[in-house]
Amino acid sequence: MVTEIRVPTLGESVSEATVGTWFKKVGDAIKADEPILELETDKVTIEVPAPAAGTLSEIVAQAGETVGLGALLGQISEGGAGAAAAAPAAAEKKPEPAAATAAPAAAAQPAAAAATQTSTSMPPAPAAAKLMAENSLSADQIDGSGKRGQVLKGDVLAAVAKGISAPAAAEPAKIQARAPAPAEDASREERVKMTRLRQTIARRLKDAQNTAAMLTTYNEVDMSAVMSLRSKYKDIFEKKHGVKLGFMGFFTKAVTHALKELPAVNAEVDGTEIIYKNFCHVGVAVGTDKGLVVPVVRDADQMSIAEIEKEIGRLGKAARDGTLAMADMQGGTFTISNGGVYGSLMSSPILNAPQSGILGMHKIQDRPVAIGGQVVIRPMMYLALSYDHRIVDGKEAVTFLVRVKESLEDPERLVLDL
Repeated sequence: MVTEIRVPTLGESVSEATVGTWFKKVGDAIKADEPILELETDKVTIEVPAPAAGTLSEIVAQAGETVGLGALLGQISEGGAGAAAAAPAAAEKKPEPAAATAAPAAAAQPAAAAATQTSTSMPPAPAAAKLMAENSLSADQIDGSGKRGQVLKGDVLAAVAKGISAPAAAEPAKIQARAPAPAEDASREERVKMTRLRQTIARRLKDAQNTAAMLTTYNEVDMSAVMSLRSKYKDIFEKKHGVKLGFMGFFTKAVTHALKELPAVNAEVDGTEIIYKNFCHVGVAVGTDKGLVVPVVRDADQMSIAEIEKEIGRLGKAARDGTLAMADMQGGTFTISNGGVYGSLMSSPILNAPQSGILGMHKIQDRPVAIGGQVVIRPMMYLALSYDHRIVDGKEAVTFLVRVKESLEDPERLVLDL
């Protein structure tokens, strides 16, 4: 008996993955539920467990290949090494007739697609069109089953399940290819393919710039009160809650207070509608070796500072260890990015679409400021709020930053929910 290894459900809006490392070779014994390979998706890297015990008899999808939902990755046969040896031998004998039948089938597919394209005058169904846009597919890649060849939602889902992807993805690289490097420089260059995560980061950030009417407003906050409170209670806090008292707990709490007062900053645009979120799922940008990821603190508005710090600690560790679950990455309504940990003094963060707001934190730096007619030195931090001007007005954006500033300069307000 042969058990197939297929691409599992990858999570919301994720339709394909890149095959990473195979932990086993053909002929290796496998235990049920043992991790046998790694898949790299747009958001996280996941391990695929063995669906049954046996011997890895065939690897269908090699490292580096792109596969869709449900695609065949390999096969597991029952028994030991003898069965494993027989399976590859049988597989080696099959390709000739398989190739013979595959050739006409391959030739038939373009013809069928062309026939569908010429015979239909119907545009794709609205649900199908939306799904095609999400998966970067075009109507000529899909055989429509509706009247006059119309492409339906089920046709798109079937195409995605077969692993069909847009060939146009490679075209931008050709268009944007740079001029050849001088011969003396070419030998000293190193060309490395972008990981799927890095490609997704690049695409999403550029899409956000192209889609949203993005604008950034700035303010600064005196961190004296938070730093004093943190210094006074950090030892007691860590002893009681088992986690260090950082700045992110204060900032996240201040943000949730401001979002409740200014719900447009917590909303998103969907076509000609605005979706207001009556909850605060705050994404916290975390830098990892593989790129920037944004795990989400869910219902942060209902959490205490201690609970927020614990959750941020858990998510940060999981991000660095590469063990983030898909659920940890989804559903964010607002994002906080802390460039200050790297020494950034000021920046303009890019929106994490489809969210309409992102707060940039920066380095705390002693600066002279005028207070009560006197010039004094205070630990100051610049804050930057990038927002989607399509639904957030300048007044709302400025008010949001002022509310965050007020909460941080008088942190008792956070404790008293003021």
